[in-house]
Amino acid sequence: MRILIIGAGGVGSAAVRIAVRRDFFDALVVADYDPARPTALVAAVGDPRLVAAQVDASSAESVAALIREHEVTHVLNAVDPRFVMPIFDGAFAAGATYLDMAMSLSKPHPTAPHEETGVKLGDEQFAAASAWEEAGALALVGIGVEPGLSDVFARYAEDELFSEIDELGVRDGANLVVEGYDFAPSFSIWTTIEECLNPPVVYEKDRGWYTTAPFSEPEVFDFPEGIGPVECVNVEHEEVLLMPRWTSAKRVTFKYGLGNEFIEVLKTLHMLGLDSTVPINVKGQQVSPRDVVAAALPDPATLGDRMSGKTCAGVWVTGKGKDGQPRSTYLYHVVDNEQTMAEYESQAVVWQTAINPVIALELLATGVWSGKGVLGPEAFPAGPFLSLLGGAAPAGYGSPWGMEEKAL
Repeated sequence: MRILIIGAGGVGSAAVRIAVRRDFFDALVVADYDPARPTALVAAVGDPRLVAAQVDASSAESVAALIREHEVTHVLNAVDPRFVMPIFDGAFAAGATYLDMAMSLSKPHPTAPHEETGVKLGDEQFAAASAWEEAGALALVGIGVEPGLSDVFARYAEDELFSEIDELGVRDGANLVVEGYDFAPSFSIWTTIEECLNPPVVYEKDRGWYTTAPFSEPEVFDFPEGIGPVECVNVEHEEVLLMPRWTSAKRVTFKYGLGNEFIEVLKTLHMLGLDSTVPINVKGQQVSPRDVVAAALPDPATLGDRMSGKTCAGVWVTGKGKDGQPRSTYLYHVVDNEQTMAEYESQAVVWQTAINPVIALELLATGVWSGKGVLGPEAFPAGPFLSLLGGAAPAGYGSPWGMEEKAL
């Protein structure tokens, strides 16, 4: 296997540091628009299988050319979702397997944005599913942590734990603190603005997909491992668009523990128009307001040594167990920032995102996972993935963090 990771930011760098501990690939090309970033990463990691390259992720032609130049077989998209479609199309044109951790962008309904869906997350990719299937090619979409690991948990719950699922409720929360900053998001602020200010999507089997207002339906969820109670609200996320395609859940939701301060900042950005991606004229220069916000805040990849605490991703599953009795279970994955920094030089949030596509790449390389078309993680058996995630090295990834289960 010859891998191309596009994006040498926090998640891309973490994926490289995780992957080099494994032997399932022959070469790994790390590419970024700024060639200095992959060059520095390759030098720091020091694995002879690594190669640094430059790519324009906004150009499918540039992506395809790089794939062909290095005879790449598998492409991992580790940049923000603005670039999903050029990388997706470039991988298809060059005949490579494609993986991403966020899907093609949505567009709100033009007249009823808080009631009806417009263009949904991933719609552009699923529109191309037949072409990928006819070509015998695979696009594995939404294989980060959320979406990604939570979708694997959903597959496991349906296959192993439940006979009937009433709701798959993704719940994400943390108690992370960044020393020295009044406001410093632990993940891409560009992506966070996109998903938090768009109308959240909810799925109900009898109704289909519909939307609500941002930050709707607040609830307090008690997260495990000492994180404790966090108020969670509806947020637009890919799981709600993926899980209904491959599970029989009657309802699917995604709620994120943002906290009141974070929500107020996002509301203020929206009120001032600073969430917009449409360029405006600033002293003769065309600048996107959201890009300015992102540039003004610290790079999340650089915050690890100032961060403390844990982050948790999981799925609250309700329904009937295999015995036919009512069951309520939270399947989750908790990561401690102190440990990821010590072991991988990566902060917890980006590490938790990055490990999942690397495991998926290994399963594809060994033939344990296979398929064609545009597929989500739910389309594959969960057992092999979970064995690698929590298994001791060298057979597994040697991580102290596997899937945990808590009855609710």
